[in-house]
Amino acid sequence: MSEPIRNKKADFPVAPTPQNTPANNAPISSHAQQPGVSSIEEESLDKAAAASLFARNPALVSMIQGKLGQLKEHSKLEAQFQEEVLELEKKYFGKFTPLYQRRSTIINGGVEPTEAEIEAGKEDEESDDEEAKEETKKEEAEIMNGIPEFWLSAMKNQISLAEMITERDEEALKYLTDIRMEYLDRPGFRLIFEFSENDFFTNKTLTKSYFYKDESGYGGDFIYDHADGSEIDWKEDKDLTLRLESKKQRNKNTKQTRVVKISVPTESFFNFFSPPQPPAEDDDSVASDIEERLELDYQLGEDIKEKLIPRAIDWFTGEALQFEELGDDMDDGEFDDEDDEDEEDDDEDEEDLGSDRDVDEEDTDEEDGASKPKKEAAECKQN
Repeated sequence: MSEPIRNKKADFPVAPTPQNTPANNAPISSHAQQPGVSSIEEESLDKAAAASLFARNPALVSMIQGKLGQLKEHSKLEAQFQEEVLELEKKYFGKFTPLYQRRSTIINGGVEPTEAEIEAGKEDEESDDEEAKEETKKEEAEIMNGIPEFWLSAMKNQISLAEMITERDEEALKYLTDIRMEYLDRPGFRLIFEFSENDFFTNKTLTKSYFYKDESGYGGDFIYDHADGSEIDWKEDKDLTLRLESKKQRNKNTKQTRVVKISVPTESFFNFFSPPQPPAEDDDSVASDIEERLELDYQLGEDIKEKLIPRAIDWFTGEALQFEELGDDMDDGEFDDEDDEDEEDDDEDEEDLGSDRDVDEEDTDEEDGASKPKKEAAECKQN
């Protein structure tokens, strides 16, 4: 008689743990990694164990170095590749700069566009709407000095920036005359915001600099290190990063109360110039959301550098939004059909469950002698 088949534990793959899960490349640049915070002490223990192993086996070290020599050479070439890509970016940035300068002078009314530039712009706009064409002719007939609130409008169309801009910020950002960038002497870049005279602060320019670490990451990628921002010289009672809050105070002797105004931090785009700082290695009081805040800060910097500045006109007109939405639709497109099928199945299930539930509830009502409201099929689906 054959023995009964024993239950065998399925060989399921072990889920990755935080210690062995590889970090994804940051979605902020093709050659830059997101910032990270070292918080796992096991890493130092693993290094110590490996060092101890190699110290006891010098022959093993020599053998491994000989076998992996070519891989080290590959890493050097990757790092060289990224450095040359950066130099190529700088080269073409020098060619783009005169175009950005010309754009700035036109936006701020320094010069008027040439007939050739106007005609080139018209060729890019293909529209059969006669009413829109008539409206355009009327606008062209009006005399306008530059393009008021150009950068504010462009920023409000850029989704990641629009979420940071409050109504109070808009009053100050109306004075924004240009946004430009420059590369640093060391790996990194600086964003420069230029303002005209305004009622909020005395700075003519506000800057934000992003720095990379000296050593390269895996594959020769640059790794973000930290960011520094300008200190804003706010005029009296004009600090947009603070709001006044009423607070009651009671006198211990007279027992009388009074209402005082205190300043508390509040959301504002201008907090962008006070970036979060990576904690020191020996700092135990690390905020739980520090990694998320650092990644968001670098993402915003890259969005301004890679999207807003080069395509500012497209963001002003809103044309750039079409490409952003198209990209999102393409990313989710392969799941559309499956989702539709699931919805159809859910609808059929809800109908069946709904009919059965109606019968059960009617029976219950008769037994209890009271009327109970019927629950929707959606609730049944959730259960």
